[in-house]
Amino acid sequence: MTERKTILVCDDDPLLVDLLEYRLSSRGYGVAVTRDGGEGLAWLKENRPDAIILDAMMPVIDGYEVLRHIRENPETADIPVIMLTARKQERDIVGALELGANDYMVKPFIPEELAARLSRLLEGK
Repeated sequence: MTERKTILVCDDDPLLVDLLEYRLSSRGYGVAVTRDGGEGLAWLKENRPDAIILDAMMPVIDGYEVLRHIRENPETADIPVIMLTARKQERDIVGALELGANDYMVKPFIPEELAARLSRLLEGK
């Protein structure tokens, strides 16, 4: 039996977090949740998820800064990150990809598409 993969969801929207927890756990993933960038970075100091779903607009530290920290830290630099955000300007998308996001999805999104993209990223690890 393969070990269950853990996904860190870092987002401050309770409804979205509930949806992601339900969808991802029904696909066999373990789900950890942090509600802001500071909490997300603190969680990452103690844990290593298999992938991260990261919102751009969060309190304390925004998702772009969290992504920068993830990529600069050798312990976390190789963890796949999907940015999931309402920000859809070209500069936001390109900026996140240049910072090292593996994928970028705009809210509102199709949950099954997110699950498929996540599965593809995890298979590539």
